Amino acid sequence: MALIFIRTAIIFLTLLFIMRLMGKSQIGEMQPFEFVITLLIAELACIPMADSSIPLLYGVIAIVAIFILHQIVWLLDLWFKPVKTAVCGKPSLVINKNGVDEYQLKTNNLDVSDLIESMRAAGYFSLDDVYYGLYESNGSFSALENPDRKSSSLPVLLIDGGKADKKNLEICGITREELQAFLSAQDTQLKQVLVMTVSGDGRVYLQKRGEKYRILEMELKNKW
Repeated sequence: MALIFIRTAIIFLTLLFIMRLMGKSQIGEMQPFEFVITLLIAELACIPMADSSIPLLYGVIAIVAIFILHQIVWLLDLWFKPVKTAVCGKPSLVINKNGVDEYQLKTNNLDVSDLIESMRAAGYFSLDDVYYGLYESNGSFSALENPDRKSSSLPVLLIDGGKADKKNLEICGITREELQAFLSAQDTQLKQVLVMTVSGDGRVYLQKRGEKYRILEMELKNKW
């Protein structure tokens, strides 16, 4: 028992020292290759801690080797821009002056609901609250705020990628027929709509695929 405790303490101190050298304190700040290295280090640390038949030095050497590889990638990242792009990726502009960029969303394996969730976490509740929005290479969301933000209530997502959200339609008191009639008045069809949201005051954000978004008004039975 005492031997396992001592081995664990040694591995813990080694890991603490290595992670401090890496210069990162939060997982959310890590680049993809750093996150992979962190997972590898965690796995390598568990083996010598749990199995006393494995020499402790093996675990320490493996962890140090991972650290050296980290430093090599970090130096290549600084010196050669193509390596930086290949290893870390690059920011993706998912909202521009025309609205949501569907291609960039698909490139990052995201949909509109994922984008809206990221915006809410950043303090933006309507898609037109920002002029430009992008996902950084580490996965965080950044935005250039629209100084003329018009949000007065929480927008509800009605259409995502040409598909209507039945639950949200019920929340807003909008029938399928009423939605179709509204879209027909805008000379569009459900499958052509990339995203449509509506706020409690009837303010609608509507964007057709390949077109600039529009701000419209809609009569609602249920207001919030």
